[in-house]
Amino acid sequence: GSQAQFPITQNVTVVEGSTANMTCRVDYNDNTSLQWSNPAQQTLFFGDKKALRDNRIELVRASWKELTISINDVTLSDEGQYTCSLFTMPVKTSKAFLTVLGVPAKPEITGLSRPAQEGEDVTLTCTTSGSKPAADIRWFRNDKEVQGQKEINATGRSFTVRSTIHLKVDRTDDGAAYTCVVEHIALGSLPHQVTEVLEVHYPPQVQIVRSVIVPQEGQYFKLECVSKGNPLPEPVFWTKDGGELPDVERMIVEGRDLIITTLNKTDNGTYRCEASNHLGTNRDEFTLYVYDPNALTQPGPDHALIGGVVAVVVFITLCFIIVLGRYLARHKGTASLPSLLSPPHL
Repeated sequence: GSQAQFPITQNVTVVEGSTANMTCRVDYNDNTSLQWSNPAQQTLFFGDKKALRDNRIELVRASWKELTISINDVTLSDEGQYTCSLFTMPVKTSKAFLTVLGVPAKPEITGLSRPAQEGEDVTLTCTTSGSKPAADIRWFRNDKEVQGQKEINATGRSFTVRSTIHLKVDRTDDGAAYTCVVEHIALGSLPHQVTEVLEVHYPPQVQIVRSVIVPQEGQYFKLECVSKGNPLPEPVFWTKDGGELPDVERMIVEGRDLIITTLNKTDNGTYRCEASNHLGTNRDEFTLYVYDPNALTQPGPDHALIGGVVAVVVFITLCFIIVLGRYLARHKGTASLPSLLSPPHL
């Protein structure tokens, strides 16, 4: 009967900090004891008797056909080959390997200690530690993946992983979200991630936008100074023909807007908007010409009538040429064109 006895075990994989259940079974046992020992060959349980003083190790089930123990709060140092022994003559054993997955720490992004300036080279580094096996790191700019340079270092039984991206930032990077995603078998479908939003400082851009295409006397008129920059240029400055605004009663500055309540001919001229921040100054100009509304509504020439008269004249001329050509063809040699066209002598 002892020849049919043989312990059966299975390899176990658990995540660090969880519980590992180690089970040993036999199909037939004639009252022979089972024993679990750790990778250091220390006996953990002999039957239902605990042999090692470790509060994390507990008995789950003990019978002649099964010995199951649990290891709580598993650490990376618990990993290794465990042995189940059946004390027949000779002793029969079965090996089970306990694999412990190291959970990567939440990542950290470094390299953003201050706002960057347009044109500056910026290096972002994402770091996670404690993973086993080594974690994978992916980068995203907003929703688009970007490639980083990965570096893996062993720290004891686990790994520290870093991934670096190099940027030459411009104003389009201002407000861009860079996300580092750490993927690992121990995390399943819930990877760790961290996001940093870039702040990029750049000099102003200025554009003047008018409210009316054809400004006329008596109208309300507004010039909007659209200025972009980081830091935002505040305030903006309006001038006319290189000097201050001449009529503060009708020319009102509200924020970035220059409002002329009632246009007249004296408002003609070149208006300039200027915006500044600590990185520079920019400006835009608009030349205003105020139209007389009466001149714009005076009736002009009837172009259709003129076109019709011209067409009639051209048609009559062509007919005359055709008739004259036929006449000359019939009287060839009897008269010359100059004589026909010359006036009669008195």
